[in-house]
Parts: sequence; C-alpha cells; structure tokens
Amino acid sequence: MKEPRFLVVPQPGAKPLTSLPGVPLRRLGPTVIIILAAAYALYWLLARPAGEPAAGYVGQLFGGESILLLSIALVLISTLPQVEHVFGGIDHAAIWHRRAAITGTVLLLPHIELAANPEATSVGKTLAVIGISGLAALMAWAILPRWRTMVPARVRDLVLGLGSARPVRLVARLLGGYERWRGFHRLTGIFVAAGFFHGLLDASAFDAAPGLRWSYVAIGGVGLAFYAYRELLARHFLPHHDYQVDQVKAVAPDLVELSLAPLGKPLDFRPGQFAMIYLETKQGWQRHPFSMSGSARDQHLRITVKALGDHTTRLPDVVQPGMPAVVGGPYGRFDRHRGTEHQVWIAAGVGITPFLSWLRSLEGDLRESVHFFVTSAGPSPFAAEITSIAKDYPSLTVHLVDTAVDGRLTPEQVLAAVDSPPRKLSVFMGGPDPMLRQFRRTFRSAGVRTANIHREYFQWR
Repeated sequence: MKEPRFLVVPQPGAKPLTSLPGVPLRRLGPTVIIILAAAYALYWLLARPAGEPAAGYVGQLFGGESILLLSIALVLISTLPQVEHVFGGIDHAAIWHRRAAITGTVLLLPHIELAANPEATSVGKTLAVIGISGLAALMAWAILPRWRTMVPARVRDLVLGLGSARPVRLVARLLGGYERWRGFHRLTGIFVAAGFFHGLLDASAFDAAPGLRWSYVAIGGVGLAFYAYRELLARHFLPHHDYQVDQVKAVAPDLVELSLAPLGKPLDFRPGQFAMIYLETKQGWQRHPFSMSGSARDQHLRITVKALGDHTTRLPDVVQPGMPAVVGGPYGRFDRHRGTEHQVWIAAGVGITPFLSWLRSLEGDLRESVHFFVTSAGPSPFAAEITSIAKDYPSLTVHLVDTAVDGRLTPEQVLAAVDSPPRKLSVFMGGPDPMLRQFRRTFRSAGVRTANIHREYFQWR
C-alpha cells in the first residue's frame, strides 16, 4: 500500500510561555495579524505614486492585502511549534488560518473590479484566473461543512429539502470526505503563487514605487517559503511515531475505541491534546486528527472515534489488530491546569474524549473543585467508568445528562448547579459547535471571564 507523507511536529521539551508583559501569549498571534494588515494598508496609502489613478490603485491595494493575508494563512498551517505557542494551540492557529484565507480571497472581489490594467500581460491574466478559481473553490469547500451555523433556520430547512435532489447528492459525494478535502487543500500554495506572480507581472504601481514591489515580494516570498517547507522539507526533519493497532472495541453503536501499541518510542503527550494519526486500512492509508482519550502514563495510545460521515464511519470494518499506524504531534493547549480553582467541565457526545484523558491520567488529589457535566443521547457508555473514578476524588462532582430523558443541558442549569461565583469559574467544553457557541455567549453574559472559557476545536478544515 502507498505510504503516507509524514508532516508532524514534536512538542518542545521546555514548557512554553503562556503570557508576555501585558499580553496573553495566545493573543499575540491574532494581534500581530491585525497590526500587519493595518500597517501594510497604511504603507500602500502613503506610498501612492503620483499619477496613479485612485480607483485602480485602491484595487491594487486590495490585491496586496490579499497576498499578505494568504501568506499569513500559509504560515499558520506550517505546524511549527512557535506558531502554535502564540495562538494558544494549533487548533486556534487553524481557525485564524481559515479567517485569513477567506478574508484574503474575499478581497479579490474589489481587486478584480477596480484594478483593471489595460497593459496586463497574457501570462498574468492566465495566472490570475488560476489563482482566483482555486482560492474560490477552497473557500467554498471550507464553508460548506459548517453552513448550518451560518444561515437562518428557514433557509436551513430549504437547503436541507434541496439536499435530497440527485445533483446535490452527487456533488456531496464528490466533495465529501476528509481525504478529498485535504488533497485539494494542499494546493493552496500553488493558487497563492499564481496570484503572487500575477501581481508581479501586472501591478502598474510597482513600476513607479519600487518599495511597494519589494515589500510585496518579501510578503509573498515568506508565505510561499513556508508552503515549500511544509510540503517538501518538513517530513524529512520532523519525527513521527510508529504504532500498530492493538485493539478495536465498539463502545456504542456509533463509537469505537482504538488502542495503538508503540513499535518504538511512544508519543509523549499531555492529557487533553490531540494528534494527527495515519491508519493503514483495507482501503489504504487514512489520515485524521484525533484527541487522545487514554492516560498519558499508558504506553498504549487510546483514541475514541465517532462515525462522522467520512472514513471514520467505516473504521470498525476496515481497521483490524496488527495494522500499522503513524502518529504525529501532539497538538493543542486544552489543559485543565490552565484553569482556576473552581472549574466546570462540559462534555457532549464525542467531545468527552479529552476529558476521559484527564480523568484517566489523574494522579493523587484533584486540587481543583470540578463539576463535570456529561451529556449524551441515551446513557453515556463511559458513565460507569467516570463515576468509579469520581469516587476517589471528593472535589469532583459528576452530572450525567441523558437528553432522551432529561432534555438538553442548558448553560443556565450548569450555573445553577455550581455554587462558585461566575468570575471565579473556569469552563472547559467539548462538543458540537452550535452548542458550545451558545454556552459561551451565556457564560460570558453571566460574568464568566472570556479568558477562562476554553473549548476544544475539532474541525481543522
């Protein structure tokens, strides 16, 4: 079978900084992005050459800003540890990658409308079409998986009704699956390069203002250099960990737990982190990010997988003991030790996986006072294990919510069950995105500090 391409990053040995004087380290990355975008726009406005038409120049400015943001997006998916630190985890860096890429692509609309150059080269025009078409397709593919959270309920019902049409089902089949998305997503740098060279060839402002040209070259060059590093060099320098499947266990009708045995040095991770896992299956190598659900002290690596509609649906049928696996990472900063003395944990569905790792890794006393809410459609398959662990920790209170019997858990119910003031609470959440967004809004309104609300992000797309 075809071997996977390894693109993994080890955790540095030293514990990373969490803050700088006056600025939490996890906010440094987003702050730098905003400052860079604003400063670059200001530089374009100040460096406008005499005689350059205003509308055309503004259109070129939008093109320059687009290349800046797209280059930043390429840096953010380089998986370098330094990038992870200044965003509070690679999952948060991935969110800003998506924001920068989508914003950069949207800025191409006014660029196309305003920056027409009658002396544009045929090569430049061709490169522009390639870049814009590819980036537009990537943006649409990034938005489609989460369209339900972006449209009103009435429109959502209409779209769901159209979803049964044969053409729609055909498109969904062609675009469905993590592997197809990942393969196309790896072409991002090619499309950015096409747009970058289009700008070098056709931007009239560069002829009269060399400073604009060289700043543009520096910005685009950095992004493309990071892309080349990730695609061509990273796998030769960064280690990976070899495992084999030891056990495949169904813990619920749509939930499977895999146990992976190390074939060499095991992965060293902190409870709550996730890894990029390559699995050899009967249908070839598959790649997906999974949270570790086992103890960090265990030599075997345990992951809990829910059927999500892509290859994870078929795992019980296509994965067998003895099959090889490769693990890269770990990633993420979902760490209960970042919380305050009074904590709330909320796990919905497969969002329970990092919390299982926390519980299974507990050593000695649990110093924090914790209320752990576990909500699931039907009895949680981990209820017995969780309550058994809780017996050894008096400061851990478990609330099991069966939505089929008790109804959906609400943030108001959580706050009512906790006897600590909201300003002293830290909240850790894992579960469906719409639910966690609602909980976050309510907790903030109730007085929980924004910096004390933590969630795990599952979607790297």
